[in-house]
Amino acid sequence: MPISLKGRKVVITGGAGFIGHNLALALKRAGADVSVIDSLQVNNLNAFANNANNLPNRTLYLRLIQQRLQLLYSNEIPVHVVDLRDYQQTWRLLDDLKPEVIVQLAAVAHANVANKDPYSTFDHSLRTLENVLDCCKETKPHFIFFSSSMVYGNFKEAVVTEDTACEPLGVYGALKFAGEKMVIAYHQVFDLPYTIVRPSALYGERCVSRRVGQVFIENALQGLELQVAGDGSDRLDFTYIDDVVNGVMRVMEREAARNQVFNMTYGSSRSIAQMLDVLREHFPDLQVKTTPRDKLMPSRGTLSMEKAKALLDFEPAFPVERGFPRYIQWYKQLFAESAAKAELEPAG
Repeated sequence: MPISLKGRKVVITGGAGFIGHNLALALKRAGADVSVIDSLQVNNLNAFANNANNLPNRTLYLRLIQQRLQLLYSNEIPVHVVDLRDYQQTWRLLDDLKPEVIVQLAAVAHANVANKDPYSTFDHSLRTLENVLDCCKETKPHFIFFSSSMVYGNFKEAVVTEDTACEPLGVYGALKFAGEKMVIAYHQVFDLPYTIVRPSALYGERCVSRRVGQVFIENALQGLELQVAGDGSDRLDFTYIDDVVNGVMRVMEREAARNQVFNMTYGSSRSIAQMLDVLREHFPDLQVKTTPRDKLMPSRGTLSMEKAKALLDFEPAFPVERGFPRYIQWYKQLFAESAAKAELEPAG
């Protein structure tokens, strides 16, 4: 059945990002009254405009970010450019918006970035989270926190459930797990209703985070060599953005989602080698080079979706064999348009 959230007042922090803008658009289609808060600083417009890290394909990414913002504006979704590290500004805005649901996405969203710059990651992840939580302790909206499969650390079994002990590895996973504990603490102390979701290996349209699938496709389209960390046997529960968006909307819809933790993935891992096999169907001349495996990247696998299926009636629809070709076709069209505009710079 179609999800209806007609009139539900939803605020998405970090809502101009990859997950956030896709979720905002879907919520608008479902009838929600949705607003976005974003500083545009973290992996967004200001960061790419400054080009401090000399990223490849920067002009292309700026175009994608502009597309996100244009989609939000054209769908009449307000975008409030506010730095959530500023407590007073955050409190005034949330007091004005009076959300019934808050989706907390404001954070540094890349493990490698977090490990290289833990101070900034703490500032943009836990500081923003604490401010938003504190501004909600009286009004008590449904607080949906985006955590990560990285909280599990190295998978000790092929499949993890929400009850599996969390032993995060590195700064990113540790901060996500700390965020979960903060959210639960605000429920314990202030009776703030919450839901924690743990996605894994997300991919999809208008992502600029240079996730593994994104980089593979971009390099393949440019005839560049792909670099694979390790021997390709590492497994990830690759998750298409539409599945995550659908799952979070079901969290908003179902009372049974309150005060629960959910894995939010496809629910069946694939190896990097299997993803490369899908890619080779579209790029037969693919060139691959192996590099040493990052010791801070945990060994992962499948996240059980049984709890989400039981409590949310959630059935993911996009295995890699369906979602990744869809992503590839979108990228092919994007590159065809961008090549004419000379928006691609070689990876260096």
